[in-house]
Amino acid sequence: QVQLVESGGGLVSPGGSLRLSCAASGRTSSLHGMGWFRQAPGTEREFVGAITWHGGSTYYADSAKGRFTISRDNAKNTGSLQMNSLKPDDTAIYFCAARDGPAEWNYWGQGTQVTVSS
Repeated sequence: QVQLVESGGGLVSPGGSLRLSCAASGRTSSLHGMGWFRQAPGTEREFVGAITWHGGSTYYADSAKGRFTISRDNAKNTGSLQMNSLKPDDTAIYFCAARDGPAEWNYWGQGTQVTVSS
C-alpha cells in the first residue's frame, strides 16, 4: 500500500502561481508513476498530467501544457505540480494519484482545494 498526502493548495489571483506537493509513504519502491487530477464542482475528475517514477518522463493534458510542470524527487518520495499563469477555470480540487503499474491509478490522496479568483 501507498499513502499520499497533498499540500499547497489555496487562493491565488488570476495570472498567479501555486505549487502543490504530494508526499508518498508506504511501499514507494513499487511506484510506477505519479499523476495529478482535478475536479471542479459539477464536473468529472479530469487528468492534468503525470510523471513516470523512475524515468521522469512527463505528459500533460492540453489544458496544462505550457503552464504546469510536474516533477518528482525519488529520494524524498515526493512529487510536485507547479502551476503558473493560473486562470479561474483552473479552480478545482486537485488530487495526487500513484500507480504501481502502467494502467490503473491505484492510490489517491485526499485532495487539496485550489481557487483562482480576484
